[in-house]
Amino acid sequence: MFRLQGSKVLAVGMTGDAVKAKNGSMVAYDGRMDFKKLSGGGEGLRGMVTRRITGEQMTLMEVKGEGTCYFADRASEINLVALHGDKLYVESSNLLCAEASLRTGTSFTGLRGGASGTGLFTTTVEGSGQVAIMSDGPAVVLRVTPQYPLSVDPGAYVAHQGGLRQTFQSGVSFRTLLGEGGGEAFQIRFEGDGLVYVQPSERNTVGGEV
Repeated sequence: MFRLQGSKVLAVGMTGDAVKAKNGSMVAYDGRMDFKKLSGGGEGLRGMVTRRITGEQMTLMEVKGEGTCYFADRASEINLVALHGDKLYVESSNLLCAEASLRTGTSFTGLRGGASGTGLFTTTVEGSGQVAIMSDGPAVVLRVTPQYPLSVDPGAYVAHQGGLRQTFQSGVSFRTLLGEGGGEAFQIRFEGDGLVYVQPSERNTVGGEV
């Protein structure tokens, strides 16, 4: 069972079951726990091969035992997401912990602008269970409907779920409009029906700081 201790520590109570967590994110535990590094972070050999091809960096460990394990990473804010047979797309650096029954993998999300032809890949978590994702500052959950599509700065994007179509618009970014930033500017545009998680702080993206 996942529960928050404040907003920056995740407590997971276990009774012989297991969770997948970001490697090195365990800060304390009571009871008896076993730790095992998961190769590549994906599902077996296929996950390892996919990650080598895509460069999507996600190193997970499996924690199994009886007691309570506490997870945190760089004092990031933690958000709990409940999945009910659906799929969550999340930046690999923002995934903290997931129930072991959930499947993790990699999804191709498109090209970062037609000129560069750079592929973008996102970590996926699928099934029924709880997921803990992190954000730099308290995350905001934004609803997307067919009538109201959403454009997001890539540096602020954390995760999304639901029936959303994701495209990339090159040539314009929020900071470019203000005369800031450098490199190839782009936005992520979401259309359809679902939820998008954004953070109030911008990370460096594959295209540099945008």
